[in-house]
Amino acid sequence: MPSAMEGSEGGDEGEILRYEETEDNNVSPTDLSELLKEGTKESHDRAENTQFVKDFLKGRIKKELFKLATVALYFTYSALEEEMDHNKDNPVFAPLYFPLELHRREALVKDLKYFYGEDWKQKIQCSEATQHYVDRIHHVGQNEPELLVAHAYTRYMGDLSGGQVLKKVAQRALKLPSTEEGIQFYMFENISNAQQFKQLYRARMNALDLDKNTKERIVEEANRAFRFNMQVFDELDKIGRSLTEEAQDGGFPVHDGKGDIRKCPYYADKLGKAAPGCPYHAAVALVKQPLVQLILAACVAVAAGAAAWYIM
Repeated sequence: MPSAMEGSEGGDEGEILRYEETEDNNVSPTDLSELLKEGTKESHDRAENTQFVKDFLKGRIKKELFKLATVALYFTYSALEEEMDHNKDNPVFAPLYFPLELHRREALVKDLKYFYGEDWKQKIQCSEATQHYVDRIHHVGQNEPELLVAHAYTRYMGDLSGGQVLKKVAQRALKLPSTEEGIQFYMFENISNAQQFKQLYRARMNALDLDKNTKERIVEEANRAFRFNMQVFDELDKIGRSLTEEAQDGGFPVHDGKGDIRKCPYYADKLGKAAPGCPYHAAVALVKQPLVQLILAACVAVAAGAAAWYIM
């Protein structure tokens, strides 16, 4: 989910998460766009330095991990766009309602079908960190809709900025088709000029009739959104450390995004968290014992000798 951070389009990939803003002489320091820009700088810095994001930017992203990130995005945007639909006529959010231009859920469905097949719904499940994020979005949409702008801003402005570079990184690193299957999330077919659209979006934000206290709460909520994103990044990074090249190539079972990873024997063992008494964990631990390995080696040698004798 690295596209949660707004950055410059093009340029050096290592710098894409830096906040990008075109000079506008009409912008005031008290405008919401400026308050968000200044008020989330620290969160930007922390987010761009998470291990998951740094690895992604360097093209060190495993396909299985990218699939799980796509699952997280699906649940996040499903919640966000559901609440945006519910508040499309609410004056505190209505000017920022651009379903045709921005909504990502249907694009993510296409990506999930590509990665998981037609029965993708049966193969995915919301992770713990993503569920916390989703719960907060629903709370805001239903109880504090004036804060919904913080989540929309954090997601969509980033998707139109740094997300466009991440698209190229993913396509190259994962050898995805040039026909853009698997990266539909990053394709905004109804926005011809991303920079102009972002300027329009910021102008709409600045025109919202909000008092100082509400603006401060929106900035606070945007920082909270960044924290949720970082928690998802950390969760993905933990899973990523458990994945091996063999796992990707079918040598070991791969966690498919469904259920709690801590309950998966293979990954629980990799993370050192397998439950006591788990048959898989017990077997792996036993085989790792030097004495057992010596006995197994001896058995193999005896079996090989017997086979050779039989053949002769």
